[in-house]
Order: sequence, then structure tokens, then C-alpha cells
Amino acid sequence: MSGPARRTGHRAMSPEGRESPLTEPRRGRPERYTCIITPYLPSTSETFIRAHAQRLPGRVVLIHGWPPSIGEQPLLSRTGRAMRKLFELAAGGESPTTAAYVKAFRRYRPCAVLAEYGTTGVLVLPACRRAGIPLIVHFHGLDASVRTVLQENAETYPAMFKEAAAVISVSRAMHERLIALGAPRDRLHYNPCGVDCREFSGATPATAPPVFLAVGRFVDKKAPHLTLRAFALVHRLLPAAALRMVGDGPLLDGCRHLASELGVDGAVTFLGAQPHSVVREEMRGARCFVQHSVEAPSGDCEGTPVGILEAGASGLPVVSTRHAGIPDVVVERETGFLVAEGDVDAMADRMICLAKDPDLARRLGLAARERIEHSFSIERSIDQLSKIIESCVAGSRCGHE
Repeated sequence: MSGPARRTGHRAMSPEGRESPLTEPRRGRPERYTCIITPYLPSTSETFIRAHAQRLPGRVVLIHGWPPSIGEQPLLSRTGRAMRKLFELAAGGESPTTAAYVKAFRRYRPCAVLAEYGTTGVLVLPACRRAGIPLIVHFHGLDASVRTVLQENAETYPAMFKEAAAVISVSRAMHERLIALGAPRDRLHYNPCGVDCREFSGATPATAPPVFLAVGRFVDKKAPHLTLRAFALVHRLLPAAALRMVGDGPLLDGCRHLASELGVDGAVTFLGAQPHSVVREEMRGARCFVQHSVEAPSGDCEGTPVGILEAGASGLPVVSTRHAGIPDVVVERETGFLVAEGDVDAMADRMICLAKDPDLARRLGLAARERIEHSFSIERSIDQLSKIIESCVAGSRCGHE
């Protein structure tokens, strides 16, 4: 998947990513921990990270942000004495960041560390090396595509690849990109994000009105303005068609103005950021899911977009682009339609086809649901991730200072 497609603001998670507080292991019954490291506290929309914290077997400790914290508690004290100690560590070649992670590793004694995003893997590598803990680095999208990120890590990524116990990609395209960046094939694993098929289901595109739904951040790589332009062509031919867009972001205001300029503001509804419960209901009332993903000017690309997985699980056909991990999910003319990046006319043609043919929407939607259940369920994704982690633990001494 890509970098986060946030629909809502941040919400505090419990220290281990579950709804109950973290508790210490029972005396005499040591429990195995997996430590998840994230650059910030995951939002409710970042289902790919939250699912890891909530569903991985065993106990999970989630450490986030800077200063590294568990829940709302920083790992390092801010007292003057503690800060002096940090400067002494830094002068001796160990960064405060490494000291913080090592402190957590000493406390929880994890048998593996899962770093969410490649840049996080670079950050936590020295602490894993010092503690003798296998590091699994999970790439998601921007960390393998944004040009400035790749330039800044031109040396650190290859060094990390040499020491990481495993590296995970979420799309076939990302898999090849990571190989080109130096990731070893024998430790590189393809494991796309998954979706809860019990949570997303129930769409009936054959009986739904010609409503098109888009869900995602209003950012360059989602190209919401191109979705709007395609819809304007649809609306010109089919005035009953409507477009509903869920999400917020820096391009939202510009898209509002564009809808007015195109004369479709009366047929487009901007719903803003919405919780998953609203997204589920929106999908159940739509004819088709649309997303015109492109490579952003910065180089930023999708991983495997969660919105497309959720739409397929709901039973919706998808009209999208041949971009990043999207062709891994959407099978042309079987579960939806794919067009070239930037081809607004082709996107409009496919949308018109589905608007005019409810039975086609039904057939594609049923096939989409079956494909997601078989290949992109959250259970399958978590099971594969768990197996990767277990293989890394088995291959290490799981040692600690």
C-alpha cells in the first residue's frame, strides 16, 4: 500500500495497538513480544499498520514518534540528568534515538522488530544490531518512490538491506523497485495489504443508481482532479450520474473550484474525512468505485491502495489506472477496468459503460469480491506476515544484552 490515505484525524491507540492497555507478562510465564516501530501514531485510516498491531499473534508493543513513545509515555526521561546522559551517548557515537529503542528492547525483550516504512528501518537498525534482534522492514509506498527520500537514503537503504532479516513489499511493482535499490531477492517478500471482508461487504451495484464513489486523500498521487474531469464527461452524457468523494487533503479546495468550473458541482458531493462506518455505507450504495492514481511530481506512488481493496471486498467494480499495485488487484474486464495514467477520456468511457449496464456492474462486482476474499483478505496478509516474522526469529539467536 501507499503512504497513508487518511480519512480522519489521529486517534490515540493503546500502547500495543489494541483497545486494552499494555500489561506486563505474568511472572514465570514469559511471553514473546514483537515490537512495531512507526514514525508517528497511526491514524484510524492507516488500517495496514493498525491491523499489524491488533492481529499479529503473541504480544505486540507499538513504539511511535520522536521522542519514541509507548502510548503517551516517552521512553526517555526529559530530566536534566537524563538529557546529559543522552549527550554523552551521542558524543560516544550512539544517538539518543538508538538509546531510546535499546531501552525499550531491554524492557520488553522482543524477539523481532517490525519497522513500518523503509525510513523507520534505517532509524532503528543500530538498536537492533546492538540488541541482536532481527529487523523486518515493511515498505508501503512513498518510502520506495519519492525521489527525495531515495536520494537521502541512497547509502542507508543498501546498508540496511544487508543487515535486515527480511524486507517486505506490498506490490509487484514495488518488489522490483526494491530489488533495483539493492534489496536481496532471498530476503525480499511480496505481501500485499489485506482487508476485513466481514467488515466490507453488501454492495449491490446492479440495483444502485449511477453513483460513482471515490475514497482517499486529496493528494497528487490520487489525482482527484482527473477523476473529476472524467466524471464531467460522464455527466454530460448521463445527467443522472453522481460522484461522491470521501477524504480531505491539500487538493480539496482546488477540486471544489474545479467542480464548479466544470459545471458539475450540483452532481458532486464532497463528504470530507469520514470514519470507516460511513465509508462502508457509501460503498453499499454505489454503482462503481473510481480512483485515478498517478505518479506524483515528487515521484510518490501508491503501494496497494486500501480503498480499492475495500471496494472490491464490498462487491463493487473498480475503474482505476495501471499504476503501482493496482493491477495486482484489479483484473481488466473481470473485476473492473484499468486505463493509462492521465487518460481521462478512457476513464470516462469505462464509467459510462458501467452506468449504462447494471448487470455488467453486478458481474464485475461479484468477481471482485471473490478475488479479494481469495487473495487479499486481512487474514491471509497477517498470516503471511506472521510466517515471515517467525522465520526471521527461527534464524536468529533472539539475543539481548
